[in-house]
Amino acid sequence: MRQILVLGAGLVARPLVRYLLEEPDFQLTVATRTVAKANDLLNKHPRGNAVQVNVRDEVAMRDLISHADIVISLLPWIHHMDVARLCVEYSKHLVTTSYVKPEMRALDAEVRAKGLIFLNEIGVDPGIDHMAAMRVIDNVKTNGGDIVSFFSYCGGLPALRDNNNPLGYKFSWSPVGVMLAAKNNGRYLKDRAIIDVAPEQLFEHYHLLDVPGAGCYEAYVNRDALPYIELYGIMGTRSMYRGTLRNIGHCESWNHFKRLGLLDQERTFDFAATSPRQMLAALVDSNGDDVPSDVARYLDIPHYSITIKKLEWLDMFSEKKLSLGEISVFDMFAYVLQHRLQFAPGEVDMLLQHHEFEAEYPDGRRELITSTMVDTGIPDGDSSMARTVSLPAAIATKMILQGRISLNGVHIPVLPEIYNPVLDELESMNIRLNETIHTL
Repeated sequence: MRQILVLGAGLVARPLVRYLLEEPDFQLTVATRTVAKANDLLNKHPRGNAVQVNVRDEVAMRDLISHADIVISLLPWIHHMDVARLCVEYSKHLVTTSYVKPEMRALDAEVRAKGLIFLNEIGVDPGIDHMAAMRVIDNVKTNGGDIVSFFSYCGGLPALRDNNNPLGYKFSWSPVGVMLAAKNNGRYLKDRAIIDVAPEQLFEHYHLLDVPGAGCYEAYVNRDALPYIELYGIMGTRSMYRGTLRNIGHCESWNHFKRLGLLDQERTFDFAATSPRQMLAALVDSNGDDVPSDVARYLDIPHYSITIKKLEWLDMFSEKKLSLGEISVFDMFAYVLQHRLQFAPGEVDMLLQHHEFEAEYPDGRRELITSTMVDTGIPDGDSSMARTVSLPAAIATKMILQGRISLNGVHIPVLPEIYNPVLDELESMNIRLNETIHTL
């Protein structure tokens, strides 16, 4: 019986747990701060075990990891290195869906020496995006061509039928994660020029994109795209861009939210005594008589602006106290967003992924290759975000334990021995990207 330790029981964990419990030789331990969530995921399965753990409790974590054959960390990325170091110490494989940090890459030699694999970025973004891209890139190379431009986009949104709030967004993953990502900088290559986007300009630096079969969206840069030139083996490319997709109007409003200070993690208020309206008045130095108009003047936008309407819809001009105690503006806004931007029973999300490649061949032929996924969640079942994030990790975990992935070291899924079988199995679950080729 192979022992699998799953750390975390959040919004995306259910499909992974259910998939791995289908294997009769796998025993799962789901460890999380709130043990009720783990029990709910396992649903009294005879090969499932729920454990309550604080990830900062090193003694408890050592005990859990020492008894596992492989560890899947679905924790926030800030905890991955503590888990990774224990996996090295106890010689355990590790799987995460998060971006590889330099500290994780620095473990490569130790991981290789112990005959282990630490497979990261095996979710949807990052994850399926890497695998789908590499399948196209390697196919072009096999046919003698070169990729000279690559634009990659991904977004998790409400499905079109359930896009029924003014923000055009609902949470299918961590609200804090969404808000922290809004504070990132960006970098990409366009026509051989490096474009740097400061955090303050993130939501000002966007463009519109038509996604086949899904509509028109805003796209803004997602982190630093330049390292992927080498990782994807497309050193001759003239353009390399990775972007996030959101509904029309998102970027302007979130830019205003940032300018108001709603993503400030340092400034605090006692929200047992301070209403959202009073907090906004303090942020814009208003006397409190007409806070919406003062906010509009502070942002230099009309009082009838859609951003003011969105703040009204979020009850940010309400005098009602939230009884949250002394917390940051960031945490208060995260609370408001999480409670207002929920999926109602029966509603579903949508996961968009769209890639555009330009390929050139020795005979002078040029092609535009597009690869697009429009995946929706299951009514009253798993969200698309949960399926597309956790199933690649689950499939890879099974492959590692069955010896079908025999690589050692710190990896992301850009090698054919990883991406081909994972993508093939995802396609059997109707999670696939449809490709088109146009001659230029």
